[in-house]
Amino acid sequence: MASKRRGSGEGNIYKRADGRWVGRVSVGYRNGKRSRRCVYGRTRDDVARQLRATIRASEAGSLVEAGRVTVEQFLTRWLEDTAKAKLRPKTLASYAQMARLHILPGLGRIPLQRLAPQHVQAWLSDRQKAGLSPRTCEYARAILRSALAQALRWGVVSRNVAALVEPPRTVRHEIQPLQPADARRLIEVAQTDRLSALFTVAIALGLRQGEMLGLQWDAVDLQAGALHVRKSLQRIDGKWELVEPKSSRSRRTVAMPDVVVAALKAHRVAQLQERLLAGSKWLESGFVFTSRAGTPIEPSNLTKAFQRLLKKAELGHVRFHDLRHTAATFLLAQGVDPRTIMETLGHSQISLTLNTYAHVLPSLQRDAAERMNRMLVG
Repeated sequence: MASKRRGSGEGNIYKRADGRWVGRVSVGYRNGKRSRRCVYGRTRDDVARQLRATIRASEAGSLVEAGRVTVEQFLTRWLEDTAKAKLRPKTLASYAQMARLHILPGLGRIPLQRLAPQHVQAWLSDRQKAGLSPRTCEYARAILRSALAQALRWGVVSRNVAALVEPPRTVRHEIQPLQPADARRLIEVAQTDRLSALFTVAIALGLRQGEMLGLQWDAVDLQAGALHVRKSLQRIDGKWELVEPKSSRSRRTVAMPDVVVAALKAHRVAQLQERLLAGSKWLESGFVFTSRAGTPIEPSNLTKAFQRLLKKAELGHVRFHDLRHTAATFLLAQGVDPRTIMETLGHSQISLTLNTYAHVLPSLQRDAAERMNRMLVG
């Protein structure tokens, strides 16, 4: 061994002859004997980070005894101690349901340290044979991989076996943005609908459904033409809750085009009239888009209203989420730079924007080449 050094918490780091870095740390005593953890990595910094995480976990009492713990025990504790602090409530509930229905029945009884890639591969194959879609299998594997990544950081396992298994091949949903003429037609037909402003906002700004349903009037500045995305509305355990947006970048301020400002002004007047008609039955929520009684709009009712409008406008089947794709595609087609689009949509990384709308980029690159040619040739 070489390059040995002492670390905090009685830990030390050294480099093996094969070039791999190893870290060891004491995590207290068990049955009168000192208990230690080993972590591995390709760099010294990676190992040092894992050692610090292991020490913190030990001090917090959340470091499990891997020799005796099963996948079910570890995953259950990981959901409660780690995932709960990082995930939004609806996402956490989805993780817990996926674990209960699909991960634990197949892998739960296996000792954590004995879990091998072949176990995970066989489990995925069994799930697909049972009729689970490739996309759902991929989601279940991603949850398991995330949990095992934490186990690796704590030094509970020596490798993340879920990361060593190829996910099932999935067919991504083809993005179907509206054409400009179709978008104008939809907005025109929606003028007679009480939620016409909502569809205008969806097409022009690309807000997520939960962001629109959770939008409140104090976050809309009609005079300045600015809309502030602060919260997202979700139904959790049967109750409506305003939660933090999907990511830190999802909290954003979006400039509104005049067509959106005009639509929201008209919607504000119409909502005040509905409030007067409802009288004491009106439940004030402060939301921009509500039912006729002032309560939040059920997503299923919004989907039904949207499909009715599509039929009235004589347009084919389009998902409501495709209105978000429509906004992004229109911005790209107008030459708006991807970083601005990323900030408008609230994507966490520009790579997500570029990868999602890669189908639009070739035509834009051809347009850029033709513009360069005109500039150089004259």
